Amino acid sequence: MGSSGARVGIVIGSSSDASVAHEAVRILEELGIPYEQRVISAHRTPREAAAYAETARERGLSVLIAVAGLSAHLPGVLAAYTTLPVIGVPVDTGPLHGFDALMAMAQMPTGVPVATVGIGNARNAALLAASILAVSDPVIAGRLAAWREKQAERVRQADEELQD
Repeated sequence: MGSSGARVGIVIGSSSDASVAHEAVRILEELGIPYEQRVISAHRTPREAAAYAETARERGLSVLIAVAGLSAHLPGVLAAYTTLPVIGVPVDTGPLHGFDALMAMAQMPTGVPVATVGIGNARNAALLAASILAVSDPVIAGRLAAWREKQAERVRQADEELQD
Protein backbone atom coordinates (compact mmCIF):
# COMPACT_ATOMS: atom_id res chain seq x y z
CA MET A 1 0.00 0.00 0.00
CA GLY A 2 3.04 2.26 -0.14
CA SER A 3 3.38 5.39 -2.30
CA SER A 4 0.41 5.68 -4.72
CA GLY A 5 -2.05 8.13 -3.21
CA ALA A 6 -0.05 8.23 0.00
CA ARG A 7 -1.58 10.19 2.88
CA VAL A 8 1.17 9.52 5.44
CA GLY A 9 4.89 9.91 4.89
CA ILE A 10 7.19 7.75 7.01
CA VAL A 11 10.77 8.99 7.10
CA ILE A 12 13.59 7.14 8.81
CA GLY A 13 16.96 8.69 9.50
CA SER A 14 18.86 5.53 8.59
CA SER A 15 18.11 2.01 7.43
CA SER A 16 18.79 0.76 10.97
CA ASP A 17 15.48 2.42 11.99
CA ALA A 18 13.44 0.35 9.51
CA SER A 19 12.38 -2.29 12.03
CA VAL A 20 10.85 0.40 14.26
CA ALA A 21 9.10 2.05 11.30
CA HIS A 22 7.69 -1.33 10.26
CA GLU A 23 5.37 -1.25 13.26
CA ALA A 24 3.80 1.96 11.90
CA VAL A 25 3.53 0.36 8.46
CA ARG A 26 1.64 -2.62 9.93
CA ILE A 27 -0.95 -0.34 11.55
CA LEU A 28 -1.39 1.86 8.47
CA GLU A 29 -1.87 -1.21 6.29
CA GLU A 30 -4.34 -2.69 8.76
CA LEU A 31 -6.33 0.55 8.63
CA GLY A 32 -6.06 0.81 4.84
CA ILE A 33 -4.19 4.11 4.91
CA PRO A 34 -1.82 4.66 1.98
CA TYR A 35 1.70 5.69 2.93
CA GLU A 36 5.15 6.20 1.51
CA GLN A 37 8.52 5.47 3.10
CA ARG A 38 11.87 7.19 2.69
CA VAL A 39 15.34 7.11 4.23
CA ILE A 40 16.43 10.73 4.65
CA SER A 41 19.01 11.95 7.13
CA ALA A 42 18.67 15.33 8.81
CA HIS A 43 22.45 15.54 8.97
CA ARG A 44 23.78 13.65 5.95
CA THR A 45 21.09 14.70 3.43
CA PRO A 46 19.65 17.95 4.82
CA ARG A 47 18.67 19.34 1.41
CA GLU A 48 16.62 16.21 0.71
CA ALA A 49 14.97 16.48 4.14
CA ALA A 50 13.98 20.09 3.46
CA ALA A 51 12.71 19.30 -0.05
CA TYR A 52 10.73 16.30 1.18
CA ALA A 53 8.95 18.36 3.84
CA GLU A 54 8.41 21.38 1.59
CA THR A 55 6.72 19.28 -1.11
CA ALA A 56 4.83 16.86 1.13
CA ARG A 57 1.48 18.68 1.02
CA GLU A 58 1.49 19.10 -2.78
CA ARG A 59 2.21 15.37 -3.11
CA GLY A 60 -0.97 14.65 -1.13
CA LEU A 61 0.53 13.84 2.25
CA SER A 62 -1.35 14.98 5.34
CA VAL A 63 0.86 13.71 8.17
CA LEU A 64 4.56 12.89 8.51
CA ILE A 65 6.03 10.28 10.85
CA ALA A 66 9.76 10.69 11.51
CA VAL A 67 11.70 7.86 13.15
CA ALA A 68 15.11 8.78 14.56
CA GLY A 69 17.54 8.03 17.35
CA LEU A 70 20.39 9.73 19.17
CA SER A 71 20.22 13.50 18.50
CA ALA A 72 16.95 12.84 16.64
CA HIS A 73 16.85 16.04 14.63
CA LEU A 74 14.86 14.54 11.76
CA PRO A 75 11.34 15.30 13.08
CA GLY A 76 12.30 18.87 13.96
CA VAL A 77 13.95 19.49 10.60
CA LEU A 78 10.86 18.21 8.79
CA ALA A 79 8.60 20.32 11.02
CA ALA A 80 10.71 23.39 10.24
CA TYR A 81 9.89 23.01 6.53
CA THR A 82 6.17 22.14 6.63
CA THR A 83 3.00 23.06 8.45
CA LEU A 84 1.77 19.47 8.26
CA PRO A 85 1.64 17.58 11.55
CA VAL A 86 4.91 15.78 12.27
CA ILE A 87 4.96 12.84 14.68
CA GLY A 88 8.35 11.87 16.08
CA VAL A 89 9.23 8.33 17.08
CA PRO A 90 12.38 8.19 19.23
CA VAL A 91 14.49 5.07 18.71
CA ASP A 92 16.16 3.12 21.50
CA THR A 93 19.79 3.59 20.47
CA GLY A 94 23.02 4.68 22.08
CA PRO A 95 24.07 4.89 25.70
CA LEU A 96 20.89 6.70 26.78
CA HIS A 97 18.59 4.04 25.22
CA GLY A 98 16.45 6.56 23.36
CA PHE A 99 15.96 9.04 26.17
CA ASP A 100 18.14 11.56 24.32
CA ALA A 101 15.99 11.16 21.20
CA LEU A 102 12.80 11.50 23.25
CA MET A 103 14.00 14.74 24.83
CA ALA A 104 15.18 16.14 21.48
CA MET A 105 11.71 15.59 20.02
CA ALA A 106 9.65 16.62 23.04
CA GLN A 107 11.65 19.78 23.73
CA MET A 108 11.14 21.47 20.35
CA PRO A 109 11.17 25.27 20.49
CA THR A 110 7.87 27.13 20.52
CA GLY A 111 6.54 27.59 17.01
CA VAL A 112 7.93 24.35 15.54
CA PRO A 113 5.95 21.57 17.25
CA VAL A 114 6.58 17.85 16.92
CA ALA A 115 4.09 15.43 18.40
CA THR A 116 6.15 12.77 20.12
CA VAL A 117 5.24 9.22 21.07
CA GLY A 118 7.07 6.89 23.44
CA ILE A 119 10.46 5.40 22.66
CA GLY A 120 10.08 2.87 19.86
CA ASN A 121 6.30 3.24 19.79
CA ALA A 122 5.73 3.60 16.05
CA ARG A 123 2.37 1.85 16.44
CA ASN A 124 1.09 4.84 18.41
CA ALA A 125 2.55 7.19 15.80
CA ALA A 126 0.50 5.43 13.12
CA LEU A 127 -2.61 5.49 15.30
CA LEU A 128 -2.12 9.21 15.97
CA ALA A 129 -1.69 9.80 12.23
CA ALA A 130 -4.92 7.88 11.65
CA SER A 131 -6.70 10.00 14.28
CA ILE A 132 -5.51 13.17 12.57
CA LEU A 133 -6.75 11.92 9.19
CA ALA A 134 -10.02 10.74 10.74
CA VAL A 135 -10.95 14.34 11.61
CA SER A 136 -11.80 14.94 7.95
CA ASP A 137 -12.13 11.39 6.58
CA PRO A 138 -15.17 9.42 7.77
CA VAL A 139 -13.92 6.19 6.18
CA ILE A 140 -10.70 6.30 8.19
CA ALA A 141 -12.70 7.36 11.26
CA GLY A 142 -14.84 4.24 10.90
CA ARG A 143 -11.85 1.95 10.42
CA LEU A 144 -10.12 3.47 13.44
CA ALA A 145 -13.23 3.07 15.59
CA ALA A 146 -13.53 -0.58 14.51
CA TRP A 147 -9.82 -1.15 15.26
CA ARG A 148 -10.23 0.29 18.74
CA GLU A 149 -13.33 -1.82 19.36
CA LYS A 150 -11.32 -4.94 18.45
CA GLN A 151 -8.73 -3.91 21.03
CA ALA A 152 -11.44 -3.42 23.65
CA GLU A 153 -12.95 -6.80 22.79
CA ARG A 154 -9.57 -8.49 23.33
CA VAL A 155 -9.39 -6.97 26.81
CA ARG A 156 -12.96 -8.05 27.59
CA GLN A 157 -12.14 -11.57 26.42
CA ALA A 158 -8.99 -11.70 28.55
CA ASP A 159 -11.00 -10.53 31.55
CA GLU A 160 -13.66 -13.14 30.89
CA GLU A 161 -11.04 -15.89 30.64
CA LEU A 162 -9.48 -14.73 33.91
CA GLN A 163 -12.86 -14.81 35.63
CA ASP A 164 -13.55 -18.42 34.52
